[in-house]
Amino acid sequence: MAPTPPHVFEQPAPAFDVSSVETPAYVVDLGLLKRNLEKLADVQQRSGARILLALKGFSMFSTFDLVRQYLYGCCASGIHEALLGHEEFRKELHVYAPAFKDAEMREIIPIAHHISFNSPGQWRRFRPMLDAARAAGLHAPSPGIRVNPEHSEVEVSLYDPCSPSCRLGTRDESIENEDLSGLEGLHFHALCEQDSDVLERTLAAVERRFPKLLAQVKWVNMGGGHHITRNGYDVERLVRVIRSFRERWGKEVYLEPGEAVALNTGYLIASVQDIVPTDIPTAILDTSATAHMPDTLEMPYRPHILGAELPGVLPHTYRLGGLTCLAGDVINEYSFAEPLQLGQKLVFTDMAHYTMVKTSTFNGVPHPDIDLYDPAVGEVRVIRRFGYEDFKRKLS
Repeated sequence: MAPTPPHVFEQPAPAFDVSSVETPAYVVDLGLLKRNLEKLADVQQRSGARILLALKGFSMFSTFDLVRQYLYGCCASGIHEALLGHEEFRKELHVYAPAFKDAEMREIIPIAHHISFNSPGQWRRFRPMLDAARAAGLHAPSPGIRVNPEHSEVEVSLYDPCSPSCRLGTRDESIENEDLSGLEGLHFHALCEQDSDVLERTLAAVERRFPKLLAQVKWVNMGGGHHITRNGYDVERLVRVIRSFRERWGKEVYLEPGEAVALNTGYLIASVQDIVPTDIPTAILDTSATAHMPDTLEMPYRPHILGAELPGVLPHTYRLGGLTCLAGDVINEYSFAEPLQLGQKLVFTDMAHYTMVKTSTFNGVPHPDIDLYDPAVGEVRVIRRFGYEDFKRKLS
């Protein structure tokens, strides 16, 4: 059975009336989000690093008025994220992608503050466009290159950005004879839900493999995967590692967490629609693992449901199935103190990051609402409700 990440048990029960929520719905608690942002702001202040929101993990722009009060900017992994960050976050914008197209670069150059290229080939291809913008007296982003430190402590290969065959970032032997003049930044991303001890070891690998490039650049982006807001994360070590690096090299340092910003801030609320008498009774929900929480299948992991336990712990065990016709659209098995009832609402925790950004409309299954809970007014507000036209517009 896939494990449940320990951190999800830290999230409190909803402070709002679950019975008032029309399902399915993602509900993000602004109070919990603010708590994370305050922790990140403290790291910024004490370490001197600048923290960016990674839009690939959390792009709920209705929260950006709050987020921008604490963080330095945001980072994008594609053209549409870049445009969203420019339009909605309206602070410093950093952009990286494995490859860019000419048309994309023409849109990115005027709005990005930093741009990281994945290879020397991409840098050679687009350097003339950046140089032309500067020569014309126009804005151009500070260019950097993403490197692969070839130091990996990520257990799940799907999420390992430093695996031997990974396409992300340039290895030291690949830049040895390259002309890297003009590059102002070094970017690496090697972590996934990890603590600051892993960053410390990864940073040592970067310093060992790329000393010439480090000496040349003005800034270093240490990527994401830092689980800073998780209880028990070694914040003091993180502050110490960053401050020590800045003292050694004199570089501006950036971190770009996505998960840590929204960790344990959101819920996915679903309702029981049917109970099918299979070998283990299967409760069909009005949500879907494959369409609404795909990381549960990709990682894989067993999401936490408030009031539920592992199968067999409580008297009534069920397999929870999604609403699509995919045979494998099964969330996992859970036990409950009482038999599940039709219409009963179940609350999944830690459903803000890597959920809304990865959803699909597979099978034409309705997309969950996106709701905000504001503890200041004690109100759940529907921010976005999706319908048939949203499904149709994705097709042709």
